[in-house]
Amino acid sequence: MTICTLTELERQAHSAGLVLRLKVSRPLNFWALRLVVADYPQPDKVRILGEMKAWAYGGVNGLQLDTMRVSASAPIGVGHLVWAATMAWALEDTPCRKARLLAIRDAEKQHARLVRYFLMRGFYQVREISATPTDFPLRMIWGGSGALMVADCTEILKKSFRLWQSCSYSNEDVDVSSSA
Repeated sequence: MTICTLTELERQAHSAGLVLRLKVSRPLNFWALRLVVADYPQPDKVRILGEMKAWAYGGVNGLQLDTMRVSASAPIGVGHLVWAATMAWALEDTPCRKARLLAIRDAEKQHARLVRYFLMRGFYQVREISATPTDFPLRMIWGGSGALMVADCTEILKKSFRLWQSCSYSNEDVDVSSSA
């Protein structure tokens, strides 16, 4: 399977009536990303349907996913597009090949739901971040405790792109809002 480019994903989003936009800044030699998928319900009104916030440093394991949200009213496939575009950006514009995130532990039921979702996406758990002194630096980075998970950017892109392409354009009743 050929890996899809960010330009191709933007074109496909446009064909589906969606807008895919990235805002990237480079503070202190890091990349800060905000990726948004939106539509225009009216000519002068933008509605954000999904987004990913992430940051990266110049290393193979440098992509750190912070927040991923998909509106409950978003058309099916928006989440797949967000994931695919994020991974395409990382692979094209950074040296990152692995992504990390924290499935935050706020409430047990929500935590279990997040872990299942990220496992389904292709992540695997590498460790549990808790209240131990050795976990303090990671808690400062991620803002809490939870399951630290890692995935291969290329594999996430392939899977997300395949899912994005297979979607019909109807409403999705899924809201995966979390600090990841």
